[in-house]
Amino acid sequence: MKTKEYINDNFLLQSEQAVRLYHDYAKKMPIIDYHCHLNPKEIADNKKFDNLYDVWLSGDHYKWRALRANGVSEEYITGEKDPKDKFQKWAETVPYTLRNPLYHWTHIELKNTFGITDLLNDNNGAEVYDTCTNLLNTDDYSVQNLIRKSNVEVICTTDDPIDNLQYHKQIKESDFEVKVIPAWRPDKAMAIEKEDFNTYINQLSEVSGIEISTYSDLLKALEKRHQFFHENGCKLSDHGIEEFYADDYSAEEIENIFGKARKGEELSSTEILKFKSAMLFDFAVMDYNKGWTQQFHYGVVRNNNEAMFNKLGPDTGYDSIGSFDIAKTLNKFLNNLSSAGKLSKTILYNINPADNDIIATAIANFQDGTSAGKIQFGSGWWFLDQKQGMEAQMNSLSNHGLLSRFVGMLTDSRSFLSYSRHEYFRRILCDILGDDMEKGLVPNDMDMVGKMVQDICYNNAKEYFKF
Repeated sequence: MKTKEYINDNFLLQSEQAVRLYHDYAKKMPIIDYHCHLNPKEIADNKKFDNLYDVWLSGDHYKWRALRANGVSEEYITGEKDPKDKFQKWAETVPYTLRNPLYHWTHIELKNTFGITDLLNDNNGAEVYDTCTNLLNTDDYSVQNLIRKSNVEVICTTDDPIDNLQYHKQIKESDFEVKVIPAWRPDKAMAIEKEDFNTYINQLSEVSGIEISTYSDLLKALEKRHQFFHENGCKLSDHGIEEFYADDYSAEEIENIFGKARKGEELSSTEILKFKSAMLFDFAVMDYNKGWTQQFHYGVVRNNNEAMFNKLGPDTGYDSIGSFDIAKTLNKFLNNLSSAGKLSKTILYNINPADNDIIATAIANFQDGTSAGKIQFGSGWWFLDQKQGMEAQMNSLSNHGLLSRFVGMLTDSRSFLSYSRHEYFRRILCDILGDDMEKGLVPNDMDMVGKMVQDICYNNAKEYFKF
């Protein structure tokens, strides 16, 4: 008897209603990928990847963590081994990822991108590598065509304030029909505790043309770059922070703290927190004044393995979930902005599932009727962008807010094959609602619930961001 195809049409859809919701309402909706880490140069150049390793495993710290856990030597992960040999180690590891979302993602991406429905393992690794590499060497599998095949309408990259955005300009002037928009990520400008802080401030000074000696100078330089991003289509900011910073401070204190930092003097932990609090507030004011949406990804404890950080640098698979007391600081931060009349559209992403209900209840404190879902509980992020994490996020949002106004999924990825995560999310969403329909928890009204599905998959984001 022929085994049922693993990633089949009804994968993850466990009721008749879920099947209908996905195939009739969710499946064909375009993708607005409003936060990712794709390289705009590769889009502008319409890059063709040399092989499957380069497009699929290079830089993918999710897979790197699994390879290490499976006992694979670092020379096959970030080392100099042949790409085909590296991929073979991944093929050998995949069967051991059962119940890890990587098993789902791997096979969805193989099917959606390359039409491969076989389960990846040590026996077929070489064949899969050769087949996919041959396809990647054709024009049909260039970066822009990979994006087109995924039905993507908008991409928002993640860009530093000192970036000249030349590749965004190149894309805009080309015949590529997908909008590729920069997003402002100013983390380095508030990392006053880092050894290279002054080096970065000097770079900011150079690109802005403003000599930065005082905190006021710093704000002028950042505002000038903020305006430059705005003129180049930017409508979103994104901040990667450990926790929310909302310490009380005076303007004089911040000037003194910044002055000490510029002289290379050591700062106390209190001074660092005050500076970050001032910066986070001032960044939010800039966003409000431009009508941007601000995003906050918080809670990661980064670079925990010092030896490997020194060897490989950041974003190589040595980060983990942190535990921070954010209930008071988050509400205080949002309240400070609301009291000043400067609270723009905001999306909050937690990485610790223990914070789900904290976020879901905090956002309700600052909805003000000016925009539906103005303050958003962002989709399951990083360690939570898997089935259980997505379900938990949507259940908390449903219990304490309006799931119907949710702006849905994003890839948060560096890979051009990751658009399958939108399908993964949509199947999970439809399964949740289909199960509720079957149990009588929501009305068995396909048009009503189907509209809700389409809104979450696409319409809400389109209206919210107004790209």
